[in-house]
Amino acid sequence: MSSYDDFYFFPTMNSTTLIQKLQLQPHPEGGFYRETYRSNQSMLSNEEQNRNVSTSIYYLLENKDKSHFHRIKSDELWYFHQGKTLEIVSIQNNNLVTILLGNDLSKGEVPQAMIPANVWFAARVKNEIGFSLVSCSVAPGFDFKDFEMAKRQDLIQLFPDQRDVIENFTKE
Repeated sequence: MSSYDDFYFFPTMNSTTLIQKLQLQPHPEGGFYRETYRSNQSMLSNEEQNRNVSTSIYYLLENKDKSHFHRIKSDELWYFHQGKTLEIVSIQNNNLVTILLGNDLSKGEVPQAMIPANVWFAARVKNEIGFSLVSCSVAPGFDFKDFEMAKRQDLIQLFPDQRDVIENFTKE
């Protein structure tokens, strides 16, 4: 195998090995990540901020780790690579929307999903056992200036019918 194959083909690796091989670091929202692409081209966002056209990361959650409720100012595409099904929850039009990111189409899983800009969303490994390795692509490109972690009480006030989910996917 070439070094390209060694890096991009990892069918039997566990989460510890993936974190090491892919050089993932802890992410502020939970889990591990590493930016893999940042476009050299830039554009103005809807808020008239200069942003890279697109960015992409590897993202890994394991066991009970969660991507806590947060939102960003750009659309975000999620792509499943391997591991257990990833459950992505979002609050859209005051309703809870759940996406199962994975490869088993017969169980309602999809290998790719999109979270619209400015939507509160969170994720976890379904059943909280194992790991899930995904990639996320953001356009206009991700910038931590556009990242907002949810505060539990603020979200509950906005979406009282979603209290249980909000309590499960927020830190405070």
